[in-house]
Amino acid sequence: MVLADDVLTVDIAVVGLGPGGEALATRLARAGLSVAGIESRLVGGECPYYACVPTKMMIRAADSLAEARRVSQLAGSAEVRADWAPVAARLRDEATDDWDDRVAVDRLVAEGVEFVRGRAKITAPGELVVTGPDGDRAVRARRGIVVNPGTDPAVPPIPGLADAPVWTNRDAVRAEVVPESLIVIGGGPVGCEFAQVFARFGAKVTLLQSNERLLPQDEPESGALLAERFAAEHILVKTGVKITACDYDGQRFTLQIKGAEPVTADQVLVAAGRKTDLAALGVGAFGLDESARGITVDGRMRAADGLWAIGDITGKGAFTHMSMYQSGIAAADILGEDSPEADYRAVPRVTFTDPEVGSVGLTEAAAREAGLAVRVGLARIPESSRGWIHKVGNEGLIKLIEDADQGVLVGATSVGPTGGEVLGALAVAIHGEVPVARLRHMIYAYPTFHRAIGDAVNDLHE
Repeated sequence: MVLADDVLTVDIAVVGLGPGGEALATRLARAGLSVAGIESRLVGGECPYYACVPTKMMIRAADSLAEARRVSQLAGSAEVRADWAPVAARLRDEATDDWDDRVAVDRLVAEGVEFVRGRAKITAPGELVVTGPDGDRAVRARRGIVVNPGTDPAVPPIPGLADAPVWTNRDAVRAEVVPESLIVIGGGPVGCEFAQVFARFGAKVTLLQSNERLLPQDEPESGALLAERFAAEHILVKTGVKITACDYDGQRFTLQIKGAEPVTADQVLVAAGRKTDLAALGVGAFGLDESARGITVDGRMRAADGLWAIGDITGKGAFTHMSMYQSGIAAADILGEDSPEADYRAVPRVTFTDPEVGSVGLTEAAAREAGLAVRVGLARIPESSRGWIHKVGNEGLIKLIEDADQGVLVGATSVGPTGGEVLGALAVAIHGEVPVARLRHMIYAYPTFHRAIGDAVNDLHE
């Protein structure tokens, strides 16, 4: 690293130190390159502070309440009293260090990365200006730039919504108390997870979804099953909804709904997508379209000569595991190492509701749209041996999508008490292109939830 006339000159500049960016910067530094790691927010990104880690702690706490409430149907009686205080304390103290990234910064610096706090803008290929608390700083990257800017919560353009003190996922994770009533806008993974957590802690929850079903990116059977579970837990779900306005009187929110009665609550949580600002990042300096929703990369994460992109911005899935996967590919390319190109045939995704909804590869609809000769297999968890033993809380299914011409699975869904864990076997089958004939003759342990995979394989039909 060279400092001359207040210009920091390095081999590689990494913009955005979420999980993938942090891992990439560390790996390159260990390999002997000089690296500048640039971050305007918290090192570690959304995952450890506002998403994966703290939300799963919230879900673990909410699930423990649900299990305790099932005791009367399985083992006697139990008195359950929800208390958000220990959850808030755990999020603050164990998960986030009170939303302080000093440990992460120190870890990065100890690996030899030059950390720069501030918002970076690319001004020319290999050149950036970082605006931080102490003013602007120029950075020159001799070998190139890696961008991993992540995304921010998006607030829909509904009149009155942006001016009201609504929550996003970042506010919900910091909540010190559970509101008496809550409206969740958005029925994707984030909205569904938060809706169930707060409902289990006593909030009266209404979920408003513009799409006609929950989890629209997953199989329709998954959304339908989750809607049934939500109804049983007194979560009011309204789909196909168009919100026309938001009114806030200083205490309560009122959302106006086209063709329906208004909905009111003490708090509103917006979980309706994410956004990014490519113009602020300055990717136009590389000739890229700054009005686009993301950055197109090749199989080695190259977006342009001297520019790599990883993470949410590539549009391959806003998951920590995707960012980490792409990080390894980009690092290998920068270091000149022999490494396979990116392979997205078996991208896993899990919604950590109860039941968990895990999916990998193509949905049935996507497979048919791709022109594949589709065969579908379905098995219901309550009808399996483990589901019958599990009894209450056993909602779930296994759905398999086969490319009949090739005789391999191209998509799968695992919903159930351990849906995300069962998904692992299905991800291996799809990624490894294991012949369905071989899956049909496997030995599945008894009695397990994953044994239902065998039932779904036997059900495969056109």
